[in-house]
Amino acid sequence: MSQQNKKMTKEIQNKLKSAERSFQDWKTVSFSERKKLFTRLAKLLDRDSEDLAKIITEEMGKPISQAVAEVEKCALMTRYYANAENVLKPEKVETEFRISEIHYAPKGVILGVMPWNFPFWQVLRFAVPTILAGNTVVVKHASICFGSGNAIEKLFLEAGFPKAVFQNLEVGHEVVKELLENSIVKAVSLTGSEGAGAEVAATAGKYIKKSLLELGGSDAFIVLDDADLESAAVSAAKARLANCGQACNAGKRFIIQKKIEKDFMPLFINEYRKYVPGDPMDPETEIAGMARPDLADELEKQYTTALENGAEIILPLERISETAFMPGLIKVKTGNPVLQQELFGPLGMVMTAKNDKEALELANDIPFGLANSVWTADRKRQKFFTDHLESGTVSINRETSSDPRLPFGGAKSSGYGVELSLLALKEFVTVKTVVGE
Repeated sequence: MSQQNKKMTKEIQNKLKSAERSFQDWKTVSFSERKKLFTRLAKLLDRDSEDLAKIITEEMGKPISQAVAEVEKCALMTRYYANAENVLKPEKVETEFRISEIHYAPKGVILGVMPWNFPFWQVLRFAVPTILAGNTVVVKHASICFGSGNAIEKLFLEAGFPKAVFQNLEVGHEVVKELLENSIVKAVSLTGSEGAGAEVAATAGKYIKKSLLELGGSDAFIVLDDADLESAAVSAAKARLANCGQACNAGKRFIIQKKIEKDFMPLFINEYRKYVPGDPMDPETEIAGMARPDLADELEKQYTTALENGAEIILPLERISETAFMPGLIKVKTGNPVLQQELFGPLGMVMTAKNDKEALELANDIPFGLANSVWTADRKRQKFFTDHLESGTVSINRETSSDPRLPFGGAKSSGYGVELSLLALKEFVTVKTVVGE
């Protein structure tokens, strides 16, 4: 082992030990007192939203207006938990025993393995309910987002949280296995690719540790013949191209009922063409480049593969710099291998369906199941899709977006476990039965 790796391992051990010591005190702090600190944290996020947004944009290239919106959404979510009902207080159960209760005990030090596409939102979406539940957190952020991770740690300290309740670890992905093997770490939450999730889950399972996985998606955006086509077209372009298409729950497959294809597609194309890459620091820019050149390379390869397997070009995916593209649209048919992959960038796929049954079959015919959007004015058709779509979220007449008040999670290869809502407070606790005379 090199001297550098020895030093890194010692540093990690010291941080983990600090997190464990902090947990012993933090778990005794009342739920109401913890909430007060989150109120302060929300105020700091609002106060510093523009400065924090610049860090996001500088690190991963997100348009500054979307970066500001990300920080503001973090403040909204943090404030939601600062006002949350204490669903972790002991619950009494009527039995023949004098004492019969359900208690919720925090697990301890929880590891978060976080991605680069929403550098603040993903981290805080994991950390806020986890810490409010009485745990402490160590975060391994994406290597291009260490600045975001460090800024979040400073915010926790400024808000008055005890030292080591939240810690950012500046380490590479190769250290995740070592962290999971450490007895101090009690559970893990990962947001990332299917491959990364499988690897982390396997290691966590080996050591009998809970894992929460929020993985990829290839969400369907279904437009039926009674939909508001103009609203659907605006929403469809935004669903695919916000954050340069680098979102797990972005609309990626646009399933259009055949009888309205000629009416809908011109509207959709017109909206799509409005997204022209610009300077990410310009407040007017709605789309910029991708986060890294290698990610752009991968998208270009997927585009080529799709065309080689029969996809038709609606709008070409044109690379105009190392990371930026003129957004592309392709028409694909069942059997194209690209349909079984996640397109993480400004490239959308269009399919047509004869009727609701075929639209449902196309939507479900993938390994992913994160979120789907359905556009129809008919309540019965809405119910048909909400009952049968295989995904963690179904959005009706709107593009998919997460809401602090509502649970967010996936089905199939999109992962398991719940983030957001009051349900998230119970993800990293031990349910303890207390019974006796």
